[in-house]
Amino acid sequence: MSDLKNQIIEEMRVRPSIDPKVEVRKSVDFLKDYLKKQSFLKTLVLGISGGQDSTLVGKLSQLAMTELREETGDNDYQFIAVRLPYGEQADEKDAMDAIAFIEADKVVKVNVKPGVDATVKTLEDSGTSVSDFVKGNIKARQRMIIQYAIAGSHNGTVVGTDHSAESVTGFFTKFGDGGTDINPIFRLNKRQGKALLEELGAPEHLYKKIPTADLEENKPSLPDEKALGVTYDQIDDYLEGKDVPEEAAQKIENWYVKTEHKRHLPITIFDDFWK
Repeated sequence: MSDLKNQIIEEMRVRPSIDPKVEVRKSVDFLKDYLKKQSFLKTLVLGISGGQDSTLVGKLSQLAMTELREETGDNDYQFIAVRLPYGEQADEKDAMDAIAFIEADKVVKVNVKPGVDATVKTLEDSGTSVSDFVKGNIKARQRMIIQYAIAGSHNGTVVGTDHSAESVTGFFTKFGDGGTDINPIFRLNKRQGKALLEELGAPEHLYKKIPTADLEENKPSLPDEKALGVTYDQIDDYLEGKDVPEEAAQKIENWYVKTEHKRHLPITIFDDFWK
């Protein structure tokens, strides 16, 4: 095993095998302990897309808040599920199925289209051309702004869906869906996240759904695996220390190196990152 692969596996913290029940408990307790340590926080906020990751983290968040209310008698603890479509979302039914499974304390829906379109128009009026890819990042960052606004209004904190198979490839928008306070499923790869949803009794179509970021209008519903050029099974195998085809290993490692800046707080002169 190469030094780089060892470094990646160590950093991503994925174990070759897990007990889904144990990992559910570990994530729920992690969320509860985080809130108890910061007693001024009473709310967890998460955007729900209808995909595997937000469905899982939403359910874990709701379980944590339900248990906190029962254990403390403090009914101010709540989970807010946020729908953040850009106009009409093609898979809106999946999003609503996810929210029904989560049984969120509160659901807020905010259409990000007016804010995104106004930002794009302002930029273009100023002479800055906005590509479809850049507009996609604006959508992700607009969603981050809204989640933090909701959290700020409810003594809350923003929960993230980043897991290790996503983190290693940097497949998230910096300061967009990557802009969160707490990530309860980091250490799990994609197949392990599915196992947790199965353990929790999620509808099968939600955790077997083809993963897509769906940010670019010129590439609607583009599968993550096509964008990355490598499958999640290959990424998962790699993170579990298994052998994968050399071409797949190189792509994973190239993504890891190229996106290192996304996994780091803003760089200062004291960091070794840039040297």
